[in-house]
Amino acid sequence: MTGPAGVDDYLAALPDEQRTALADLRKTIAAAAPEATELISYQMPAFKANGRFLLSYAAYAHHCSLYPASEAVQRELGDELTPYLSGKGTLRFLPEDPIPADLVKRIVAIRLRETAGSA
Repeated sequence: MTGPAGVDDYLAALPDEQRTALADLRKTIAAAAPEATELISYQMPAFKANGRFLLSYAAYAHHCSLYPASEAVQRELGDELTPYLSGKGTLRFLPEDPIPADLVKRIVAIRLRETAGSA
């Protein structure tokens, strides 16, 4: 099974609502981690920073997900994540009700600290 060649290909294959939600998420992550590089990992768009996995996101039939909600992310953001937590390390949201950009920026900041080894 062949996956998408790149993030743009992944997004282009999505329905409009999911594409818009994930494109906005992508921009938020990229702005919060300008040194990160984008790639496809496990057939999902992902970001890598400091030579390590930072975050990935994906669209599914009825929702979208952001990974990972690591232990540090959960510990620091606590109840703010409760509406989105779904399984170990998974944040789930509806395209029409995305995770707020401010919360995504704080998730990225925590993950950047983790990938730098200072979390």
